[in-house]
Amino acid sequence: MQREFTYLQSVAMVLLAAVMWSLMALIIRFLGDAGTWQVLFYRSLGMIPVLVFVIWRRSDGELLPRIRRAGLPGIIGGTGLAFAFAGAIYAIQATSVANAVLLFAAAPLMTAVLAWAILKEPVRPATWAAIGLASIGVFMMVRVGLTIGTGWGSIAALLSASGFAAFTITLRWGRLSDMLPAVLIGGVMSVVAAATIVATRGDSLALPIGSVVLAMLMGAILLGVGMAIYTAGSRAVDAAQIGLLTLAEVMLAPIWVWIFLGEDASKDTLVGGAILLVAIAFNAATGMRHRPPKLI
Repeated sequence: MQREFTYLQSVAMVLLAAVMWSLMALIIRFLGDAGTWQVLFYRSLGMIPVLVFVIWRRSDGELLPRIRRAGLPGIIGGTGLAFAFAGAIYAIQATSVANAVLLFAAAPLMTAVLAWAILKEPVRPATWAAIGLASIGVFMMVRVGLTIGTGWGSIAALLSASGFAAFTITLRWGRLSDMLPAVLIGGVMSVVAAATIVATRGDSLALPIGSVVLAMLMGAILLGVGMAIYTAGSRAVDAAQIGLLTLAEVMLAPIWVWIFLGEDASKDTLVGGAILLVAIAFNAATGMRHRPPKLI
């Protein structure tokens, strides 16, 4: 049984989730030399029990039926999310946090394009304008990444955003009202994929115990609890408003690493990121005045 929240409570919950997610880049930086697949393995391992508990509580103890109800859309969406998780970790390790998280922010606009191409959903003229403007910002950020040797990090960030967009599209295609089972599937896939890749490459999952605990706490609290708070709060908030509220993650993540680690961003990253954020904010603001019927 899910509790109903007021509009202001829901807004606060979505904002809190965004703030929690913004701390993940800093935690990944603190993990030092831990590889992408090691971080993905332990972070996902920490997230899974939290999601299992939340889904169990929300379904009045009918955990497996709720997960099975996700069906093929849940499996496909979980796969997209696994790519998003892995790409995000690699991007944060391979390029500046500012560059990575600003490129992650392109996910809502990618979702609009995929919805138009796959689900045949109409795209508002304002959204097409935002996509065109955002493309300029993305080009500037990827270009500087290629120039300074962090191009793969920028590409991974875009692939991560694409994975999350695919996850969102799949939920809409399957008309799933609860995203948490698909997120759980994505977490399980991430654990299996990370362990398989590490074994195939002949590497090891061994990390200092402090790094293992930190990675699992990141998965359990920042990602797992954050997703639970977000899904509970997002039910009473329009998609366009959610898009604006979750920009808090994009704005705060570079600030945390600047405060605690002194990490700066290049001029081109800041300019390109500012263009991208203006495009996203414009699209969300115009979306508040044009609210299509919800699909899920």
